[in-house]
Amino acid sequence: MTSNMDSDKEEFLREFGDDYGYPNAPKNIDEIRATEFKRLDHDGLVYLDHAGTTLYSETQMEAIFKGLTTSVFGNPHSQSDSSLATAEIIREARQQVLDFCNASARDYKCIFTSGATGALKLVGEAFPWSSQSTFMYTMENHNSVLGIREYALSKGATSFAIDIEEAAHDGGGCKSPVSSIKVLQRPTLRRNEATLLEEEPSGDAYNLFAFPSECNFSGSRFSLHLVNTVKDDTARVLEGSPYCKGRWMVLIDAAKGCATKPPDLSKYQADFVIISFYKIFGYPTGLGALIVRTEAAKLLKKSYFSGGTVAASIADIDFVKRREGIEEFFEDGTISFLSIASLHHGFKILNTLSMSAISRHTASLATYTRKILSTLRHGNGDHVCTLYGRHESEVLYDELGPIISFNLKRPDGSWFGYREVEKLASLSGIQLRTGCFCNPGACAKYLGLSHLDLLSNIKAGHVCWDDHDIVNGKPTGAVRVSFGYMSTFEDAKKLVNFIVSSFASWPTQAECVYLSRARSICFPDEGLKRSTPKYFLRAVTVYPIKSCAGFRVDSWPLSSTGLLHDREWLLKSLSGEILTQKKVPEMCLISTFIDLNLGILFVESPRCKVKLQIRLRTDFSTAGGDELDLYSQRYEVRGYDNEVSIWFSNAVGRPCTLLRCSGSKNSFCPERGKTKGMCRDVETKLNFVNGAQLLLISEESVSDLNKRLRLNVQEEGLEGPPIQVNPMRFRPNLVISGGAPYAEDEWRSLKIGNQNFVSLGGCNRCQMINLNPQEGEVRRSREPLATLASYRREKGTILFGILLRYDNSDEVGQDMDSWLQVGQEVHPKTD
Repeated sequence: MTSNMDSDKEEFLREFGDDYGYPNAPKNIDEIRATEFKRLDHDGLVYLDHAGTTLYSETQMEAIFKGLTTSVFGNPHSQSDSSLATAEIIREARQQVLDFCNASARDYKCIFTSGATGALKLVGEAFPWSSQSTFMYTMENHNSVLGIREYALSKGATSFAIDIEEAAHDGGGCKSPVSSIKVLQRPTLRRNEATLLEEEPSGDAYNLFAFPSECNFSGSRFSLHLVNTVKDDTARVLEGSPYCKGRWMVLIDAAKGCATKPPDLSKYQADFVIISFYKIFGYPTGLGALIVRTEAAKLLKKSYFSGGTVAASIADIDFVKRREGIEEFFEDGTISFLSIASLHHGFKILNTLSMSAISRHTASLATYTRKILSTLRHGNGDHVCTLYGRHESEVLYDELGPIISFNLKRPDGSWFGYREVEKLASLSGIQLRTGCFCNPGACAKYLGLSHLDLLSNIKAGHVCWDDHDIVNGKPTGAVRVSFGYMSTFEDAKKLVNFIVSSFASWPTQAECVYLSRARSICFPDEGLKRSTPKYFLRAVTVYPIKSCAGFRVDSWPLSSTGLLHDREWLLKSLSGEILTQKKVPEMCLISTFIDLNLGILFVESPRCKVKLQIRLRTDFSTAGGDELDLYSQRYEVRGYDNEVSIWFSNAVGRPCTLLRCSGSKNSFCPERGKTKGMCRDVETKLNFVNGAQLLLISEESVSDLNKRLRLNVQEEGLEGPPIQVNPMRFRPNLVISGGAPYAEDEWRSLKIGNQNFVSLGGCNRCQMINLNPQEGEVRRSREPLATLASYRREKGTILFGILLRYDNSDEVGQDMDSWLQVGQEVHPKTD
């Protein structure tokens, strides 16, 4: 692996060596990573979500903390020495922001805001909208820009999105930026019914055009010539449209673009420029800036006043005198002066490297990665990756930024879901982002999603940040990787290697590559017996409280919900969130036990000195029952008194309440009829389980997994004890032994003793199985899920174990015949 990496890097440096690595800076890229970002190597992370937020350096934070601990910062709305010193720091920070965008302090002002969204909101609220105004914006815009539309429409203004294309030219000659732009207008939006739609906008109206310097979906960089073109020649650009009249102002959303290529406002005199500092140098968050032209600021209308924005006010009469300074006028309350004081240290790092070198460095990595991904092919010759954002026009678009947006295809032409890519990347230590990135216009444009597609996806339940990555055979979003100033060739190479190993399909031999259900790697049978295997029940485990530890028993009764009292309780936060180990890993340290003879649930926690006892029959609170919606099912629940809530709040370290299921009603299953193992069982009565009443694991399947884990350790030359997991890592209700590994995959039903069960298919595993409680703490790792993903992946799911439904249709009542006992023989059926 190392030799391959070395040779690949040598080839990369031959092509990009002049641009990569900051050869003229005090530290090159390898030294920067070794000294400033040790945490990445320590955690084995490849961080590729710099469009979401870039990373702060160690030197940067050390300097910030030193400044905080050695200086006294006073509230700038005061006249003390410390306050005056802080005000001077703020003045210097404003100038640094203006210098960053090459903006004259005479022509521009820097207004600090709560973030880029706060800056956009300020423009939308204060812009002089009228019924004659127009808000025009490119399809490629963040939701925070689209939100300005609400202010425009509420004032009766017109709003529409546009696509920008290069106009056709007759004859030869050089193309000028102005003559090369053609606007394709999307549907016109109006909301104020009282406005006469046929009334043409007048020349006195103020209009706003918004576009990003760099699209956060595709990485496309718009030519900043758009600024001057729209301001100076709107009539030609809009081709005689009535909306070309009036005074046009331009807003650049530079929140992403400033990280590698800030706009030059001495050349392209936009009226409003939006900046987000954590996207530039990682810290501070919650701080942004609006760079506004002085003349444009005078047109903004602001109603609210607050501390710091007024020179004088009288409480009991309608009198207020506002401050005249533009910054003071718009910065409500006390600005985040400690965060502003930290900006100097971020800019210092950028100035040391230089923005031009950062732009070249990140471009080299993005260009290399795009080149490799575009040439990847499956064994049948089809492309693996579909890349988004390429443009032929050099007039309308600059070179692509350090963002690569793509989706992956299978050899049969179907799509890999982007959530599958994200989950597998996380297991490989690669941090990236998926979805539409809050940019619905670019998402729809590049993915070819019509309005009908979008509405159909929403009707199917798709919303932002969910797992509905493929709807009606089409992706609903994409995979995005983005590079920052501290990214390395090794980061890019590991990403490429991950995509090749996980998603590229090559011609393989018939034997020992993929068995049924995607089982790679063949292990020889330890015996050559051909007789029908015998299976036995080895363990029964009950988990009374969802996500807490269970207890093993030799025998246990069955009920209409599976094992009696299994997942009959859960913990809910005061905000209504259901607590699970995914969010609160320490829940696995809470032990449980039910004594059926005493009728008591015993609960213990290392954080609580007293063992909690809950009587099964009489410990409900006096309050009436309630209803809870979970997993598309409605539950009737009962709560407990305050003493129980306090105990569990201490146990999990956050306020919560204990709820018990007292009944459930079936609802719907949005995934029904799709991939096996993905649908929740809604045909039977369920407690608070994720998918079905029972989960079964085979000892032989676990043994096979452990062999693979040991083999991976040997192949990778890792030090330390071999990784070993036991069946309980998977939180099974039933553990069986006998037969071949994964034989349970083929079972359709089974009988244990006299009890019948129906198989509902494989259990889709998540990162919860990577939590390993040891010595009173919970440790996270990438195993065993990473190894399972290498050979148990099927259509976006990682299957291990099977889900069961208890078939008690022939049983009446509950007696000793309705019990399971360890040692009983298991009789499976495959038809």
